[in-house]
Amino acid sequence: MERSKKVKFITGLVITAVVLIMAVWGMIKTPYDPYTMDTSAKFAGVSFRHVFGCDQFGRDIFSRVLVGVRETMFISACVVFIGAFLGTVIGTVTGYFGGWLDEFLMRINDALLAFPSVLLALVVIGLFGSGKYQLIVALGIAFIPSFARIVRGEVLKIRNLDYINAVKLYGASNFRILVVHILPNLKTVLLSSIIIGFNNAVLAEAGMSYLGMGVAPPNPSLGRMLSEAQTYIFSSPLAAVFPGIVIAFMILGFSLLGDTVGK
Repeated sequence: MERSKKVKFITGLVITAVVLIMAVWGMIKTPYDPYTMDTSAKFAGVSFRHVFGCDQFGRDIFSRVLVGVRETMFISACVVFIGAFLGTVIGTVTGYFGGWLDEFLMRINDALLAFPSVLLALVVIGLFGSGKYQLIVALGIAFIPSFARIVRGEVLKIRNLDYINAVKLYGASNFRILVVHILPNLKTVLLSSIIIGFNNAVLAEAGMSYLGMGVAPPNPSLGRMLSEAQTYIFSSPLAAVFPGIVIAFMILGFSLLGDTVGK
């Protein structure tokens, strides 16, 4: 690995590790109850007691950021799992077998790819309602086409290689060929795609929650915290600054990893 790539990889790994530590911290125990309101601490500034200050309800921003990171990471991980799993299945099957099935599914896939993922998610949420789990399903469906297209392209390169033809001559079943001989060769491109997809999922979740179509109050997510803080952005910006910084660092960390992994 070149020196510049190594620096990017290490930097991305460190940033991502810090974000993961925050998410785990949010799962175990936060310094304060992120839901408890304290009117005496409304808009409290940064201090030893409240390292990120307090919001308009007197809730500790640092505790809410920890829980918000946890929620955002959970939603993003579920979204990427749905998109990667179903997209890999569709891309592998269509790329390997080809024919009418490939034409039919890829035309649907191309039609879905023509819509931005957030817009497609808005359509799904419009049909099934808003909420955390509806958001996971909506964004998961929106992420399937991109994974399917990437995997199909790789399978098309692999399926006619000599070693695949040799395995066919030995009488191996299509299922064995797909699972044992093709899927393992997709791990590098899949890993890179998953990291980039996670990055996009963080952005999509933050945007949808900001619009009020994701995590419902009083539960915090980073996008929801930005939405709640926008009214007080000039009088008390802390409630928006810290969630925004964390989102930026999450995206930076995954972007640096995505730029180096698999290249």
